[in-house]
Amino acid sequence: MRASVFGHGQLRLYLLGLLAERPMHGYELIQELSQRFGGTYAPSAGTVYPRLTRLQEEGLIVARSDGRRTVHEITDAGRALVAERRDDLTALQAEVDESVQRLASDVRTSVDEAMRALRADLAASTAAASRSTSRREQPQPTARRDAEEADALLTAFRHDLRAELRAAAARGALPETVLPLLRARLSEIRGEIAALLKP
Repeated sequence: MRASVFGHGQLRLYLLGLLAERPMHGYELIQELSQRFGGTYAPSAGTVYPRLTRLQEEGLIVARSDGRRTVHEITDAGRALVAERRDDLTALQAEVDESVQRLASDVRTSVDEAMRALRADLAASTAAASRSTSRREQPQPTARRDAEEADALLTAFRHDLRAELRAAAARGALPETVLPLLRARLSEIRGEIAALLKP
Protein backbone atom coordinates (compact mmCIF):
# COMPACT_ATOMS: atom_id res chain seq x y z
CA MET A 1 0.00 0.00 0.00
CA ARG A 2 1.38 3.37 -0.95
CA ALA A 3 1.20 6.66 0.94
CA SER A 4 -1.31 7.83 -1.66
CA VAL A 5 -3.93 5.59 -0.02
CA PHE A 6 -4.33 8.36 2.53
CA GLY A 7 -6.58 11.10 1.26
CA HIS A 8 -6.56 14.58 2.73
CA GLY A 9 -6.49 14.34 6.53
CA GLN A 10 -6.67 10.54 6.64
CA LEU A 11 -3.16 9.93 7.98
CA ARG A 12 -3.77 12.56 10.63
CA LEU A 13 -6.99 10.79 11.62
CA TYR A 14 -5.31 7.39 11.58
CA LEU A 15 -2.55 8.63 13.88
CA LEU A 16 -5.16 10.03 16.22
CA GLY A 17 -6.94 6.66 16.20
CA LEU A 18 -3.71 4.90 17.15
CA LEU A 19 -3.14 7.32 20.01
CA ALA A 20 -6.69 6.66 21.21
CA GLU A 21 -5.51 3.09 21.87
CA ARG A 22 -2.47 4.10 23.93
CA PRO A 23 0.13 6.88 24.26
CA MET A 24 3.13 6.47 21.93
CA HIS A 25 6.25 8.31 20.87
CA GLY A 26 6.84 9.21 17.23
CA TYR A 27 9.05 6.30 16.24
CA GLU A 28 6.67 3.89 17.95
CA LEU A 29 3.82 5.31 15.85
CA ILE A 30 5.84 4.76 12.67
CA GLN A 31 6.52 1.13 13.69
CA GLU A 32 2.86 0.59 14.57
CA LEU A 33 1.76 1.92 11.19
CA SER A 34 4.22 -0.36 9.42
CA GLN A 35 2.89 -3.37 11.35
CA ARG A 36 -0.74 -2.45 10.67
CA PHE A 37 0.05 -2.25 6.96
CA GLY A 38 1.89 -5.56 6.95
CA GLY A 39 5.16 -3.81 6.14
CA THR A 40 3.76 -2.48 2.85
CA TYR A 41 3.73 1.11 4.05
CA ALA A 42 5.91 2.91 6.57
CA PRO A 43 5.69 6.71 6.73
CA SER A 44 8.84 8.76 7.15
CA ALA A 45 9.55 10.84 10.24
CA GLY A 46 9.08 13.89 8.00
CA THR A 47 5.53 12.74 7.33
CA VAL A 48 4.52 11.81 10.88
CA TYR A 49 6.07 14.48 13.09
CA PRO A 50 4.52 17.54 11.37
CA ARG A 51 1.10 15.92 11.74
CA LEU A 52 1.75 15.25 15.42
CA THR A 53 2.71 18.91 15.86
CA ARG A 54 -0.51 19.95 14.13
CA LEU A 55 -2.60 17.64 16.32
CA GLN A 56 -0.94 19.15 19.37
CA GLU A 57 -1.63 22.70 18.15
CA GLU A 58 -5.29 21.77 17.69
CA GLY A 59 -5.47 20.49 21.27
CA LEU A 60 -6.21 16.93 20.16
CA ILE A 61 -3.05 15.47 21.71
CA VAL A 62 -0.51 16.52 24.32
CA ALA A 63 3.22 15.82 24.26
CA ARG A 64 4.97 14.76 27.45
CA SER A 65 8.69 14.29 27.91
CA ASP A 66 9.68 10.77 28.89
CA GLY A 67 13.43 10.97 29.39
CA ARG A 68 14.92 11.32 25.91
CA ARG A 69 11.63 10.74 24.11
CA THR A 70 8.43 12.69 23.69
CA VAL A 71 5.31 10.63 24.31
CA HIS A 72 2.09 11.74 22.61
CA GLU A 73 -1.19 11.24 24.42
CA ILE A 74 -4.72 11.90 23.16
CA THR A 75 -6.86 14.53 24.89
CA ASP A 76 -10.60 14.46 25.60
CA ALA A 77 -11.11 16.63 22.51
CA GLY A 78 -9.10 14.10 20.49
CA ARG A 79 -11.20 11.21 21.78
CA ALA A 80 -14.37 13.11 20.88
CA LEU A 81 -13.09 13.57 17.31
CA VAL A 82 -12.19 9.87 17.04
CA ALA A 83 -15.68 8.94 18.23
CA GLU A 84 -17.21 11.35 15.71
CA ARG A 85 -15.11 9.94 12.86
CA ARG A 86 -15.35 6.28 13.91
CA ASP A 87 -16.99 5.25 10.60
CA ASP A 88 -14.17 6.87 8.59
CA LEU A 89 -11.56 5.07 10.71
CA THR A 90 -13.35 1.75 10.30
CA ALA A 91 -13.47 2.15 6.52
CA LEU A 92 -9.79 3.08 6.41
CA GLN A 93 -8.83 0.08 8.54
CA ALA A 94 -10.85 -2.18 6.22
CA GLU A 95 -8.81 -0.87 3.29
CA VAL A 96 -5.59 -1.58 5.19
CA ASP A 97 -6.75 -5.14 5.96
CA GLU A 98 -7.68 -5.71 2.31
CA SER A 99 -4.24 -4.58 1.18
CA VAL A 100 -2.50 -6.96 3.62
CA GLN A 101 -4.75 -9.84 2.52
CA ARG A 102 -3.90 -9.18 -1.13
CA LEU A 103 -0.18 -9.35 -0.30
CA ALA A 104 -0.68 -12.60 1.64
CA SER A 105 -2.60 -14.04 -1.32
CA ASP A 106 0.25 -13.13 -3.67
CA VAL A 107 2.71 -14.89 -1.37
CA ARG A 108 0.52 -18.01 -1.16
CA THR A 109 0.19 -18.09 -4.96
CA SER A 110 3.95 -17.84 -5.34
CA VAL A 111 4.47 -20.69 -2.85
CA ASP A 112 1.88 -22.87 -4.62
CA GLU A 113 3.45 -22.29 -8.04
CA ALA A 114 6.94 -23.04 -6.77
CA MET A 115 5.76 -26.24 -5.05
CA ARG A 116 4.03 -27.44 -8.22
CA ALA A 117 7.18 -26.80 -10.26
CA LEU A 118 9.39 -28.64 -7.76
CA ARG A 119 6.98 -31.59 -7.68
CA ALA A 120 6.98 -31.72 -11.50
CA ASP A 121 10.80 -31.79 -11.52
CA LEU A 122 10.80 -34.60 -8.94
CA ALA A 123 8.17 -36.57 -10.85
CA ALA A 124 10.18 -36.28 -14.07
CA SER A 125 13.31 -37.42 -12.26
CA THR A 126 11.50 -40.39 -10.70
CA ALA A 127 10.08 -41.41 -14.09
CA ALA A 128 13.53 -41.19 -15.68
CA ALA A 129 15.01 -43.27 -12.87
CA SER A 130 12.26 -45.89 -13.30
CA ARG A 131 12.92 -46.15 -17.03
CA SER A 132 16.63 -46.52 -16.38
CA THR A 133 16.20 -49.25 -13.76
CA SER A 134 13.64 -51.18 -15.84
CA ARG A 135 16.21 -51.43 -18.63
CA ARG A 136 18.60 -53.03 -16.14
CA GLU A 137 15.75 -55.21 -14.78
CA GLN A 138 16.82 -54.34 -11.28
CA PRO A 139 14.45 -52.11 -9.24
CA GLN A 140 15.94 -49.39 -7.07
CA PRO A 141 13.60 -48.84 -4.10
CA THR A 142 16.00 -46.28 -2.62
CA ALA A 143 15.35 -43.81 -5.47
CA ARG A 144 11.59 -44.21 -5.05
CA ARG A 145 11.82 -43.75 -1.27
CA ASP A 146 13.95 -40.63 -1.74
CA ALA A 147 11.42 -39.18 -4.18
CA GLU A 148 8.57 -39.89 -1.75
CA GLU A 149 10.51 -38.29 1.10
CA ALA A 150 11.26 -35.24 -1.06
CA ASP A 151 7.55 -34.90 -1.83
CA ALA A 152 6.72 -35.17 1.88
CA LEU A 153 9.30 -32.47 2.67
CA LEU A 154 7.75 -30.15 0.07
CA THR A 155 4.27 -30.75 1.46
CA ALA A 156 5.41 -30.03 5.03
CA PHE A 157 7.29 -26.91 3.91
CA ARG A 158 4.26 -25.58 2.05
CA HIS A 159 1.90 -26.34 4.95
CA ASP A 160 4.12 -24.79 7.62
CA LEU A 161 5.03 -21.69 5.61
CA ARG A 162 1.42 -21.02 4.63
CA ALA A 163 0.41 -21.23 8.29
CA GLU A 164 3.13 -18.77 9.28
CA LEU A 165 2.22 -16.38 6.44
CA ARG A 166 -1.46 -16.45 7.37
CA ALA A 167 -0.67 -15.79 11.02
CA ALA A 168 1.61 -12.87 10.10
CA ALA A 169 -1.03 -11.43 7.76
CA ALA A 170 -3.68 -11.72 10.47
CA ARG A 171 -1.42 -9.75 12.82
CA GLY A 172 -0.79 -7.20 10.07
CA ALA A 173 2.92 -7.92 10.30
CA LEU A 174 3.82 -9.28 6.86
CA PRO A 175 6.89 -7.34 5.64
CA GLU A 176 6.91 -6.18 2.02
CA THR A 177 10.24 -7.99 1.51
CA VAL A 178 8.67 -11.44 2.08
CA LEU A 179 7.25 -11.99 -1.41
CA PRO A 180 10.39 -10.96 -3.39
CA LEU A 181 12.59 -12.99 -1.03
CA LEU A 182 10.36 -16.04 -1.35
CA ARG A 183 10.29 -15.85 -5.14
CA ALA A 184 14.06 -15.44 -5.35
CA ARG A 185 14.92 -18.27 -2.95
CA LEU A 186 12.40 -20.72 -4.41
CA SER A 187 13.63 -19.98 -7.92
CA GLU A 188 17.21 -20.45 -6.74
CA ILE A 189 16.59 -23.79 -5.03
CA ARG A 190 14.49 -25.04 -7.94
CA GLY A 191 17.34 -24.26 -10.30
CA GLU A 192 19.86 -26.04 -8.11
CA ILE A 193 17.68 -29.13 -7.71
CA ALA A 194 16.82 -29.22 -11.43
CA ALA A 195 20.55 -29.10 -12.24
CA LEU A 196 21.20 -32.04 -9.92
CA LEU A 197 18.36 -34.05 -11.44
CA LYS A 198 19.54 -33.74 -15.02
CA PRO A 199 20.71 -37.09 -16.44
